[in-house]
Amino acid sequence: MKDREKILRYFSATGEEAKDMAIRLLDIADSVDRGRPFAVGPFMSPFAAQVGQTIAAHMKTVAVKTSGGYHEAERIRVAFARNDYDGPVDFGLTALKVTWDDRYRLIGHRDVLGALMGLGIDRAVLGDILMQGSGAQLIVDSCMADWIQQNFVKVAMVPVKVEEIPFDELVLPEKKAKEIRATVASLRLDAVGAAGFGVSRSKMVSAISGDKVQVNWAPAKGTSQTVKPGDVISFRGRGRIEIVELTGKSRKGRTGVRINRYK
Repeated sequence: MKDREKILRYFSATGEEAKDMAIRLLDIADSVDRGRPFAVGPFMSPFAAQVGQTIAAHMKTVAVKTSGGYHEAERIRVAFARNDYDGPVDFGLTALKVTWDDRYRLIGHRDVLGALMGLGIDRAVLGDILMQGSGAQLIVDSCMADWIQQNFVKVAMVPVKVEEIPFDELVLPEKKAKEIRATVASLRLDAVGAAGFGVSRSKMVSAISGDKVQVNWAPAKGTSQTVKPGDVISFRGRGRIEIVELTGKSRKGRTGVRINRYK
């Protein structure tokens, strides 16, 4: 692919994670360009959709599609299909239901993910984990579904039962948001982030510099990056915020923002 180096340079400027994602997706797109009807990548963050769209725009021989099992999934698979291919694209997704004794309702997302990773499973074959009190639902690579059912037997020493379920039985997470209204000196990432997450400006600057912050699932470009309504800012360990709207200017020239914060 003649634009491969150009694409890699672009995403290298965004960070190592973005560069690695671009390399993996470019290899998959190349395999389709060479003759495969379609090919599907591993589970990645939603930023992979932007990378895939950039690649498809440069190649022109492939189209890009994404799926994570449900709308607004936080881990998705990117597929490339030849423009002349009109058949279905199998994303290779399977939904599993995990249940345990109701007395252990305090088992959380981290416990389930840790137990799965402890089995030696590559994170790339695991999609979203939807917690539901005394159980969870997993979206996984279909190639690993049977193996997980046979070997995933405990979470934090608690016995679990795993069974496959149809996707229409998924119980999607309820988006609970805390509305925050604030005024900021500018729409810089550090200023808006500090207001939205309720931390000091210096702590937000430190988090951005420490690669703990993403904007629309892409690594933050820097503290002075400008954000706008519709942008989603993620802060590792603190959840994420969405800029809903700008509410006008104050007498002192500060910009009013309405933000939804999700944990």
